[in-house]
Amino acid sequence: MTPGASTGREMLEQVWSCLGAEPTRVQVVQEPPPEVPLSAHLDVASLAWASVAAASLSAAELVGGREITPDADRIAVAYASERHLRVGGEAPTVWAPLSGFFRSSDGWVRTHGNYPHHAAALRRGLGLPADAGKHEVAASLRGLPAAVAAEAVTGAGGLCVPVAHENAPVDAELRDTPIIDVARAGDALPHRRAGGPPEAPLRGIRVLDLTRVIAGPVATRTLALLGADVLRIDPPRLPEPEWQHFDTGHGKRSTILDLGASADRERFERLLATADVVVTGYRARALERLGLAPASLISRHPSLVAARLTAWGADDSAADRRGFDSLVQAASGIAWIESDDGESPGALPVQALDHSAGYLLAAGILRALARRNVEGAGWIVETSLRRIAAELLGMPRTRDPQPADRSFDPARHVQEFDVGGLGVITAAPALAYDGGPTGFSPPRRWGRDAAEWR
Repeated sequence: MTPGASTGREMLEQVWSCLGAEPTRVQVVQEPPPEVPLSAHLDVASLAWASVAAASLSAAELVGGREITPDADRIAVAYASERHLRVGGEAPTVWAPLSGFFRSSDGWVRTHGNYPHHAAALRRGLGLPADAGKHEVAASLRGLPAAVAAEAVTGAGGLCVPVAHENAPVDAELRDTPIIDVARAGDALPHRRAGGPPEAPLRGIRVLDLTRVIAGPVATRTLALLGADVLRIDPPRLPEPEWQHFDTGHGKRSTILDLGASADRERFERLLATADVVVTGYRARALERLGLAPASLISRHPSLVAARLTAWGADDSAADRRGFDSLVQAASGIAWIESDDGESPGALPVQALDHSAGYLLAAGILRALARRNVEGAGWIVETSLRRIAAELLGMPRTRDPQPADRSFDPARHVQEFDVGGLGVITAAPALAYDGGPTGFSPPRRWGRDAAEWR
């Protein structure tokens, strides 16, 4: 097996090399603090620390290099942000009834039905009525082999994967590819727009955010934290649970555009004409149909930074495959490694693939902007949840995870906002460098902003 990093420091060095940055700069990152309190069989603590440190280091480089001081407890709270979220004093219901592990006739499957259209597709794929609940879904899945169930649900547009054991050759092959890929595209002249102070180094940078569900929103939330003007764009027929936007929408504005309608597409193209960064999180083929694949974007806007996040990768075999963190954990073998009893699958203590992908994508975007300032060109930045899973699977493991050997107060690492009369408590930023921002700007109500730059 091709090994992964054995420590958070080694992973950080690997990421920094992928970003094409000066190797000695990693020395400004303080030695890892007490271990991030995220207990698991796999080394989630090192994965989280290295991902946040990479984004912090990339941000600090924009303002001449600063000491990096990630806080282990704050990282843990940020990675478990949905658990600490409160809206009007209430904790949101994070998992819908049709999301979870279900027995099949020959093993287990993992489903995802948090969005109503995905729940409807799950029922449709199983031939169930539109009002079928968890018990009916469980009974149907129990009568099918895992692969048959997954094929039926996926064919109907739903999300279901067999819970698999790890595949060492596939993971080794993935680890031979960059964990974050930053590639030059085109020959545009150097293009400098950012020029903010240490607490807002991306002031003047414009970002179009076409992402949903944790990973992409964490990346763009990080850019907003650093001063960028981030405008999130969603289609009209896919409403976002508002609690989810409160969890990752800090500092952004959000609007609704139908990119298949000519008037809305014209508005989008006007925004795109002066954007610095476009971040996408939709399936590769869906982006191609809309003319939003990275190469297509840069062919029209040569100095753009086009960042793409996928669940399974962007090659032809995965281009039209839907996915979420929980499904990648199940399909990659992580769920069995995290099993408590060896008989039923388990899960990581947090959505670690999502959060790590978000910070690593942000790190890649920051480095691309820095390189654009000096080298010119457009830049393509890419990673996938499956690639990050492979990295985690190559890191050291423990047979008996132990809880952190210290207690900490999560309340020290959250922020409280008044958002349109709603009290919202969310996690504070994990990003940390000397002179950098220490708090988020408030999230806003989802989808209520104009389609225009600030």
